Amino acid sequence: MQNVHFKLFSRLLLVSLVLLSQAFFTNAYAENPQIKLQTDMGDILLELYPEQAPVSVDNFIKHANSFHYDGLIFHRVIKGFMIQSGGHTFDLTPRESERAPIINESFNGLSNSRGTISMARTNDPDSAKAQFFINHGNNKSLNGRGAKAGYAVFGSVIEGMDVVDAIAETKVTTMGMYQNVPVTAIRILSARLLNPEAWKPLAEPKTLPAFEKPIPIR
Repeated sequence: MQNVHFKLFSRLLLVSLVLLSQAFFTNAYAENPQIKLQTDMGDILLELYPEQAPVSVDNFIKHANSFHYDGLIFHRVIKGFMIQSGGHTFDLTPRESERAPIINESFNGLSNSRGTISMARTNDPDSAKAQFFINHGNNKSLNGRGAKAGYAVFGSVIEGMDVVDAIAETKVTTMGMYQNVPVTAIRILSARLLNPEAWKPLAEPKTLPAFEKPIPIR
């Protein structure tokens, strides 16, 4: 009887070790950078694609590493469309990015399909800074077409799509100038790069010195 219990224990231990090793190698030695978003509704694991969207990935990781996303809410949620974050605190106070806008990388071959993450922006294609959205549906209309730039996809959800679904189901309202705001604030508690060795930072753009001098008024 003891021998049977020992064999059963050995098998359970082996299975546990295999599962742990798979999880370790998946996270620690992933080929692409992975960011974990810890939210009020659960964790979302993102895989980023630096080969297709090097500037967007670099920008997103640098914002995460500077703790920009910590404490921000999903301020715009539209079921079947997308959930958006990266710019506002729980009371909709803007948190401005300290980084410069980035170039639009929407012509990289990646589509705004369900579960992908893209950069949010204004009507100016090259205006994206820190705000991003996760596609809740297949949004081909957000892709670049012809000479018209779209919204740059730079990663996808590899774990936690059920959390995205839960966020998308939350009740929303209008608050001042903001529409589709969750009634109950849903925060990003932290955004952390799990495998720093998979990311090679891009060089920061050089800024030219400003030459200030008086100019006669005529």
